Amino acid sequence: MSLAVKFGWIALAAGLATGQTPLTFEVASIRLHAGPNRGVGITLSGSRVTVTNSSVLGLITYAHNLEPYQVTGGPGWVSDYASYGWDITASAGSEAITRDQAKLMMRALLADRFQLRLHRETKEMPVYALVLAGKGGTKLKPSAPDAEGMMRMSGGRTIKVETTAGSLEQLVTQLSGTLRTPVLDKTGMTGNYDYKLEWAPENAAPDVDAPTLFTALQEQLGLQLESRKAPVEAVVIDHAEKPSEN
Repeated sequence: MSLAVKFGWIALAAGLATGQTPLTFEVASIRLHAGPNRGVGITLSGSRVTVTNSSVLGLITYAHNLEPYQVTGGPGWVSDYASYGWDITASAGSEAITRDQAKLMMRALLADRFQLRLHRETKEMPVYALVLAGKGGTKLKPSAPDAEGMMRMSGGRTIKVETTAGSLEQLVTQLSGTLRTPVLDKTGMTGNYDYKLEWAPENAAPDVDAPTLFTALQEQLGLQLESRKAPVEAVVIDHAEKPSEN
């Protein structure tokens, strides 16, 4: 069996898999962000999508359900939100749209207004394998059969995560985003679990009394991360142009 890292993958062009006409916004306004370089966000309300100070890289990861490390190539301004963050207001009309529909429409907008062209390939990349730490077994607590899934994450001097009825797939997805590196679930564990995890961020103050994420995983959950290499699905930017503002 291939060790390729699997991610939720939707066709790179809206409508490509079905041959249908791509979903598109009825109207869209695109401008370079003119305010302070604080606050980056993409929100959906009804039929309207609002983007604040996002790089093209951020739009690609949003539209294609990717992590930044899965996107390579393209001109430098694509990932430079400090100088090339974009504000976008787009509407699909009078009817509310789903999150998946909004992402498909964002792909069409990127192709049309940014002349974005991508292709998919598999690359050998450094990854982490999540495994059981030693012979002590996991410290994850199996969830009650009727437990509802919940995850709370808070930041500050330390980062805290509290999860109820969470799967190992959810945990490795979260770790991949935090570490900006693919994480593979090699624990062999199935089912849902309750757990709490607290660690010091990379830029923590010297007086913060909390372990690193790697140590916290071992001490608090009985898990550890091992460095490996594996093929990872990624996209390569073949072409991109700065859009005309309107």
